[in-house]
Amino acid sequence: MSKRYYVYMLASERFGTLYTGVTSDLIKRVWQHKEGLAEGFTKRYGVKLLVWFEVHEHVNTVCMD
Repeated sequence: MSKRYYVYMLASERFGTLYTGVTSDLIKRVWQHKEGLAEGFTKRYGVKLLVWFEVHEHVNTVCMD
């Protein structure tokens, strides 16, 4: 099995603040956001709700412009 990469979007609440990120371990990363362990933007604005994600097999196919 090849490694997978996830592009994900979190929200603070309905119609609230959005955050987009990339990770190779989606479950662990979302847990870190929910527990306030991810310092910075998401912790400051309470962005904890996973609202969308997509899977990529190669990190170089993920475009974050």
